[in-house]
Amino acid sequence: MTEHLSSTGAAVYAIELDALLIARLQRFAKKFPNLTVVPGDVLETDLAGIAAGRRIRLYGNLPYYITSPILHHFFTFADLIDEIHIVIQEEVALRLTAKPKTKQYGYLSVVTQLYTRPEFVLRIPHVAFSPPPEVGSALVTLRLPGDRAKLAIPDELSFLDFVKLSFAQKRKTLVNNLRTLAKPEVVREALAAQALRLDARAEQLTVAQFAALQEYLTAGR
Repeated sequence: MTEHLSSTGAAVYAIELDALLIARLQRFAKKFPNLTVVPGDVLETDLAGIAAGRRIRLYGNLPYYITSPILHHFFTFADLIDEIHIVIQEEVALRLTAKPKTKQYGYLSVVTQLYTRPEFVLRIPHVAFSPPPEVGSALVTLRLPGDRAKLAIPDELSFLDFVKLSFAQKRKTLVNNLRTLAKPEVVREALAAQALRLDARAEQLTVAQFAALQEYLTAGR
């Protein structure tokens, strides 16, 4: 991947934490002067500093066990990013691209679709890796912006907390999950105002419906 990107002549910044891989990349950079090796943890990397005012695209094989934290970190720089192309665990890829009213749809689906327009590009066979992983893998493309471009959300962190609370116990209704935020009758009133079922669950709502529901409940307090 690094070689392919570097061969285009575009400025490439390779963020790597592993010391052995850093050494290999630095040797590789001697062949491609447009390649800059950035030693460090991607979760602590200032992408805005690397971008230096330019629009960026992100490519990577993400560590499967920290895919969600990495995506959240990327999304804090959403205004700088045009596209994200990542290889991740297939199960997570299905969650990112899931639609409402499906089994895979959850908090991570809403967060991803708030910031991006996700596409499940292709499944990658186990034999494509060395050593082969025990889980399935997939390539996902996330194009920005997502639904946030069409929604007026004054406080995105507050909105994400609201969505997380809504999915706190997936099998429970929104009336139950939002009890700490509003009285049941108020939540029912908010659901009715959005033409939603009074026994609706979080997995049934689109990003726009979550935003409208939060706005109604916040205004009513």
